[in-house]
Amino acid sequence: MITALIITCEILFWVVILLGLITRYVLRKEKAGLFLLALSPLLDLMLLIVTGFDLYRGATATPAHAIAAVYIGVSIAFGKSMIQWADERFQYYFLKQGAKPQKRYGYDYAKHYFTGWLRHALAYMIGASLLVGTIVWIDDSSKTEALYGILRIWLIVVAIDLLISISYFIWPRKTK
Repeated sequence: MITALIITCEILFWVVILLGLITRYVLRKEKAGLFLLALSPLLDLMLLIVTGFDLYRGATATPAHAIAAVYIGVSIAFGKSMIQWADERFQYYFLKQGAKPQKRYGYDYAKHYFTGWLRHALAYMIGASLLVGTIVWIDDSSKTEALYGILRIWLIVVAIDLLISISYFIWPRKTK
């Protein structure tokens, strides 16, 4: 059930974003479009409540429960930038307005990637807080073992992402 809910929330996130952009730019209803874009955090809240309720009812935590916390952390940390990314491309590719989204190279790309890493670190802190909070709340290590596993794996991923980020400062991405 939790896996299906995560997939549903991810699909609904992009549907809400697309509907918000269409409403905002095609239908010229800026406030309604903004309202639709603002619905994306409600999807996170719904996911958090259902996941917490499932664990509270006695379910043993699975990687899907942990991924719900990862999804929430990523959505909060990257949500605004993902919407901005979609907004820029929607305006350029579908409405033929605005500047073409530019590819980044060199130091500019390194700075941009490092900013992304900072967001990734923030996502980890949010998700890890939710996972640790859940572990403390459930207070049964046999039921929360999967949450610990995802915490460790995600920390390794964040560390690797930092190394990649640093590498772009040492070996800048070159223009083609």
